[in-house]
Amino acid sequence: QVQLVESGGGLVQAGGSLRLSCAAAGRTFATNAMAWFRQAPGKDRECVAATSWSGARTYYTDSVKGRFTISRDNAKNTVYLQMNRLKPEDTAAYYCAADRRPWSGVAPDAYEYWGQGTQVTVSS
Repeated sequence: QVQLVESGGGLVQAGGSLRLSCAAAGRTFATNAMAWFRQAPGKDRECVAATSWSGARTYYTDSVKGRFTISRDNAKNTVYLQMNRLKPEDTAAYYCAADRRPWSGVAPDAYEYWGQGTQVTVSS
């Protein structure tokens, strides 16, 4: 069993920063590929950033490139999403996801484990 718990969401003014954290517990050997997804009302769930087990391979959706950084600390079983220069269009529920494969790409159905989500709201 795997549990993923996100934290760090909140309300921030446009141009501000937040850092999301996702702590994994349980069978953490099954949390190799990890990613952050977001879903706004009426929108599809999209992959914001993804990382391989080693952190050497990463993905960012075009809208966040240069602003967001995904990183992980495997000793702490934690993945982070540093979000800078936030925009109102970044407003969404953000979900941490993990999969046992070393790299799982950007499709939501590729990920086996999900956190409960944390809300990020960016005001203009």
